[in-house]
Amino acid sequence: MDLNTWVSDNAMKLFGMSERTMVDFIIATARKSSSPDALYSSLQAAGAPSDDSARRFALELYGRVPHKQSTSVAAAAAVAAKAQRKKEEKEAAKLRKANASFQTLLEEPTHTRDDDQDDDQRRLRKMEKKLRKKQKREKEESNALMSDDDTEIKTTARDRKRKKEETEEQEDLDEKEKEEERLRDIAERDALANRIKEKDKEKTKQMVEDRSSKEGSEARKRRNLGDDKDARKSVLPSIRERSRQEYLKLREQQRLELLRKQIEDEEFLFRDQKLTKREIQEHEYNKQVLALAEARLQIDTKEDAYMMPEDYITEKGKIDKKKKESALYKRYEDDEQFISEQDQWEQLQIQKSARRPEREGEDDYELVFDDDQKIDFVMAAKLNEPEGEDAELMDRIDEAERRAKSIEETRKSLPIYQYRDELIQAINDFQVLIIVGETGSGKTTQLPQYLYEAGYTKDGLKIGCTQPRRVAAMSVAARVAEEMGVHLGSEVGYSIRFEDCTTDKTTVKYMTDGMLLREFMTEPDLASYSCMIIDEAHERTLSTDILFGLIKISTRSQVIDF
Repeated sequence: MDLNTWVSDNAMKLFGMSERTMVDFIIATARKSSSPDALYSSLQAAGAPSDDSARRFALELYGRVPHKQSTSVAAAAAVAAKAQRKKEEKEAAKLRKANASFQTLLEEPTHTRDDDQDDDQRRLRKMEKKLRKKQKREKEESNALMSDDDTEIKTTARDRKRKKEETEEQEDLDEKEKEEERLRDIAERDALANRIKEKDKEKTKQMVEDRSSKEGSEARKRRNLGDDKDARKSVLPSIRERSRQEYLKLREQQRLELLRKQIEDEEFLFRDQKLTKREIQEHEYNKQVLALAEARLQIDTKEDAYMMPEDYITEKGKIDKKKKESALYKRYEDDEQFISEQDQWEQLQIQKSARRPEREGEDDYELVFDDDQKIDFVMAAKLNEPEGEDAELMDRIDEAERRAKSIEETRKSLPIYQYRDELIQAINDFQVLIIVGETGSGKTTQLPQYLYEAGYTKDGLKIGCTQPRRVAAMSVAARVAEEMGVHLGSEVGYSIRFEDCTTDKTTVKYMTDGMLLREFMTEPDLASYSCMIIDEAHERTLSTDILFGLIKISTRSQVIDF
């Protein structure tokens, strides 16, 4: 009976079904099982009953089905067979050597020895034949096992190759679909751009060049100038000269505006500071330069002569009547406000003659006193009175003392004063410290002073504080310098764009975020700073975000102020 038919009949008895898939499953389980007991356990797990009929079926099926062995088992069996063959070959060699030794004894031609020799040879041939049969059988079994493994390996490789081909085909299809979709997107984008361009073109007003100007007109000259390269080169120097004059005029206005702004800032920041003689001279010189420049701009010669009017001929060659009339009557309009030098001299002489003359002899007489009748205590009182310069100096000293006392009281009244020691200890312990406080609590002005008093500026180090705006850096630096009782620009200074108010003695430096980023170009490690304060960090400017990372790896201590 065929194996499939026999298994189908028994499967119907044991499992109640005889489908093709059930038969294939039972045969595959039998091939993979290592023993009849293992096959019996697998059938029980699949739903077979636990009785003698199922055990007999498992035993018979295990004997009829070829079993699948692993490559390692086959290799081990081949190694064992090879060792056995070597062993038997050694025994056969020993036996042949013994037989050869028996053949050398020719001086004993006895019939018994020949019979024994023939028996040994027959026995040897029989053993060799048996050995060859065993080797052939083992070789056949090994080839059968290897063929099963090769078949399985080939089947697995074939499945793997098929799956790989299917995956590659699917990937090619996906890539093809993506490429088609990308091309469609590009085509739609180009079509949309063309539609928008056409729509804008329809709405754009078409300007038509006016070529109706007469020969020799200004419009015709400009048009000819644009078409003629040599003519453009000849006119280029005059155009450059006019452009240069316009640039110088604009630059003059900008420089005057910067000078005016500088004078205003100096008067605002240094109004309560004691300036040196050189600084006062520079400030007065800047004010004088500004006054002279503004006076020069206000000068109007207005010469009493005929001025050529502006060109009132249009590009089309026609005369603009309104422009012509305004040019002709402009002189008479200006004469109403014009005052000549002769008129100015006459007015000056009239003012001098109108002054009241001083009465002569008004101070010719003095009071007469007798020196002997003077009282001594008046002189003593005058001796005790301070001189004018001394009194002024004492007043200034008193004023400075009152101001210092007021500043000290103000500092102690700030909310941050009670946390002074805790802040200093926290800055010593941690590299990065975040301080959050209400506006006006004293974070910006007091923290640098606390660090200065704690010795963070020893060995020539500085304390830096960044501000997001230029005015804030200038005003805060002026306030801290006043509280510390130093001159702005010496121990306390600021650095902003186009202005650096610091010296080699500066230990507390206020600056904008951009100026600190610029310092990173010349000093990436910020070795000259002992502590850096990032003020107004909650505003999250681009410079502040960049400084977070740079300062953390560059400075010894960092304070982020909110």
